[in-house]
Amino acid sequence: MIFSILSQILILLLQPNWLQMEYQVTIKETLSRVLRIDSSSAKEAVDRVWELYRNEEVVLDYSDLSFCDVFADVTKEKITPYYRSASRDFTLLHGDTFELLPQFDFHFDMIFADPPYFLSNDGISVQAGKIVSVNKGEWDRGGTPEEINEFNKRWISLCRDKLKEDGTIWISGTYHNIFSVANSLTELGFKILNVVTWAKTNPPPNISCRYFTYSTEFIIWARKSAKRPHHFNYELMKRLNDDKQMTDVWRLPAIAPWEKSCGKHPTQKPLALLTRIILASTNKNAWILDPFAGSSTTGIAANLIGRRFLGIEREQEFIEISRKRREEINNFKVYGNYRSKIKDIARSEIYEPNCFVCEEEAFVDLPF
Repeated sequence: MIFSILSQILILLLQPNWLQMEYQVTIKETLSRVLRIDSSSAKEAVDRVWELYRNEEVVLDYSDLSFCDVFADVTKEKITPYYRSASRDFTLLHGDTFELLPQFDFHFDMIFADPPYFLSNDGISVQAGKIVSVNKGEWDRGGTPEEINEFNKRWISLCRDKLKEDGTIWISGTYHNIFSVANSLTELGFKILNVVTWAKTNPPPNISCRYFTYSTEFIIWARKSAKRPHHFNYELMKRLNDDKQMTDVWRLPAIAPWEKSCGKHPTQKPLALLTRIILASTNKNAWILDPFAGSSTTGIAANLIGRRFLGIEREQEFIEISRKRREEINNFKVYGNYRSKIKDIARSEIYEPNCFVCEEEAFVDLPF
């Protein structure tokens, strides 16, 4: 069968000013013409092409259709970062991680994600001695179990595409979301290495007095492939644990007041926790991604120990806190003070002097 004349259907999608896309769908049609269709996504565009065929609004030869490749090829303008440090070791993208991650090609050594726990259920808790609402925002309100599973599987799948073959991912949670996360990781082909229990040394009290006090969170550590070895700084972790093998129970305090100098994020993690995670699974110069950056504790910890960071955050308030936090450690006194407060940093440098100094010749930059 001789292929019929190619025509293009151009689908224009309205996007925020910082990102515009065209979906180009090529079909084999016996008539030479160009149709223009409005569509909210590439998938919707392809579905629309098939609908046109079924309704005989597009004339196709069935034998051609059986193997013709109706496809969506996304062409995009260069992404503009919301903020980038002068040394290019800390970059922020403002927007939805589901939209941004597919728009660039880059592979990271490690990913840390603190996704929504779906805890905002109009309950109450105690904070700094005061009764407060547990509601974090609309982004933290849960749906049905099926919706939560679909949400986790979608973002983890996108992150998997951005991870190096020997890379690892760390995902934090409580019982509200961590089982869904574990199932999604397994279904997507990850190998779970550990489930670290973060035992908080200063948890808030349980005001209802009907349960044990909630004092732990869980962090799943998994590698991309079951067969590809991952990176683990075993000897360093052992030294940080008084020359004993480090267990999967970490007793670390919750966030301290000095970590909120630029503003407060409702689920901000302590620098001590992220520092240990990064030290355990990367070397200096490594690239680290956080798809739900929040106030960018991941990025600040990464920069304090010579790693590079890309964070994606949707909320304007939180991405501004991230920017201010990174600008803050440009002050050498603040930078030194932060490092002195994190025990794992001070102890690591005893064993490996200058282990946190980035090497410019090893620098590989982001594609935007």
